[in-house]
Amino acid sequence: MMISLLSPVLVLPLIGLVAKEADSFVFSPPTPFSTEIHSTTTSTLSDRRPTPSRISQTENFREAKELSQKFLADYEHLKQNNNVEKKRVAIFGGGLSGLSCAKYLSDAGHEPILYEARDVLGGKVSAWQDEDGDYIETGLHIFFGAYPNIHNLFGELGIEDRLQWAPHRMTFAMQELPGEFTTFDFPPGIPAPFNMAIAILANTQMLTLEEKIRMVPALLPMLLEGQSFIDAQDEKSVLGFMQEYSMPERINEEIFIAMGKALDFIDPDKLSMTVVLTAMNRFINEADGSQTAFLDGNPPARICQPIKEWVESKGGQVICSSPVAEIQLNREDSTVKSLKLANGTEVVADYYVSAVPVDVCKRLIPTQWSTMPYFRQLDELKGIPVINLQMWFDRKLNSVDGLCFSRSPLLSVYADMSVNCEEYADPNKSMLELVFAPCSPEAGSPINWISKSDEEIIDATMKELERLFPLEIGPNAPNERRANLVKSTVVRVPRSVYAATPGRNKYRPSQESPIDNFVMAGDFATQKYLGSMEGATLSGKLAAEVICDKVIGRKNKNGLKEVHPSVQGAELKERAPTGIKGTSPIAFGGGQQGSIK
Repeated sequence: MMISLLSPVLVLPLIGLVAKEADSFVFSPPTPFSTEIHSTTTSTLSDRRPTPSRISQTENFREAKELSQKFLADYEHLKQNNNVEKKRVAIFGGGLSGLSCAKYLSDAGHEPILYEARDVLGGKVSAWQDEDGDYIETGLHIFFGAYPNIHNLFGELGIEDRLQWAPHRMTFAMQELPGEFTTFDFPPGIPAPFNMAIAILANTQMLTLEEKIRMVPALLPMLLEGQSFIDAQDEKSVLGFMQEYSMPERINEEIFIAMGKALDFIDPDKLSMTVVLTAMNRFINEADGSQTAFLDGNPPARICQPIKEWVESKGGQVICSSPVAEIQLNREDSTVKSLKLANGTEVVADYYVSAVPVDVCKRLIPTQWSTMPYFRQLDELKGIPVINLQMWFDRKLNSVDGLCFSRSPLLSVYADMSVNCEEYADPNKSMLELVFAPCSPEAGSPINWISKSDEEIIDATMKELERLFPLEIGPNAPNERRANLVKSTVVRVPRSVYAATPGRNKYRPSQESPIDNFVMAGDFATQKYLGSMEGATLSGKLAAEVICDKVIGRKNKNGLKEVHPSVQGAELKERAPTGIKGTSPIAFGGGQQGSIK
């Protein structure tokens, strides 16, 4: 993930429904504050905040746990039944989706072999060291309390203590007051949705109470009709939905622009309203769902390596630097015969799982599959561009303890990783990690920033930071307090998480495919957590479930999703796979430093 943030501002419309009930609670409204009172301390293992206790009490967490236990039950079934054999499964793609799939297949007693094209695991959570020994990350990764499959996975691996939980608040820069911020503070011990109501009512800097209440009529159907209403809004953009229900424009300026850039790196006029409503639906009933945590170190070592070791301890394999060049088919039934790697090796297995980004998957679809609607619908999906920045300063900034929504035209969110990540901790200097979005015209930017030079991108970002830190950054900052930029990195991801533009959900494929021994994973495949780390993890888990169900002879609960009539009725001509061009990280759907040619 890159990140796809699900923020408490999404539940602003709830305020009109619970304001009366929330009156029984006592709270004091916050006032704008400057960065001068922000935390500059760094969490260590001994003083970290505990995992919020209510995370494990949600229905979504229990559902995720039950699915994990299903794999263990399948392993016992495999041991006790001689007529059921463990299967060899070839997975290509070593991001969270592929790793998750391998982990749960190994739990069920099967033999996964995962092939990752690059020399580092993680996909969109990958990171690598530069010549200074600093880790360069593909994106700023935030873990929410409402990530039930992620938290189950961490618990199963015994690595829950690798998350550094921030205070339960969301911080926004004040556009009209440079250097000042406002927060939504969630009171402890208050159940949902009242803790959110209190946080929203207590904040008077972003929207008036009247504006908050005026959001309610438009979104009330979601609360009354549920998922059917949510799904029906996918054809509408957030801005179009607002206009349809005559919502004030200031709501877009104050809330929805920040929301769109955080959820999918795009502006509200290009974001499906279903994304917003889905996010709201996930958080309303989870008191700790909006609380955020940071990983305590680089993702390949702190997440990917434990999964790799788990898989290998159970007889599976995880192999890097092994890109797939071709999916080879059996002539008689078009099932997969083998995978041909770039080095010429042919990989034969019982089942095959694609866990690569949708843009990569499309380049590998065999000619024989190209006229099948299930695969042709992928043409309607593509990744969205985004840029990740890391900027090192020669002194400590008075930074936010946690994530900050910049509300900048250029920046989505940022965090001081010297405060929020133990591995990157520095008591004397700051390292900001920032998401630069939208960064191309297709995402809503008037400038194609992803094609600009590093210098142009960093210069534009520094101007934005001068507004956020006027007393510490820029020519107007006092000399004795001025922080100077000493190093920066720019990582471009031309095709990040799938672009959740209006009308995309109907084209997202099921994990089960019409090919008996081929299964689809990846955050773009159908699952309820959008393009996020949680979505990728769940998709891989669901792909593993499809295979386990096939082995035992169970009908999968999700099954093969019907393809939309617009694809079913189209005249589809055969086409040959274009294949993967080049060997750069971008060729395999990742991010890289340097210009894009």
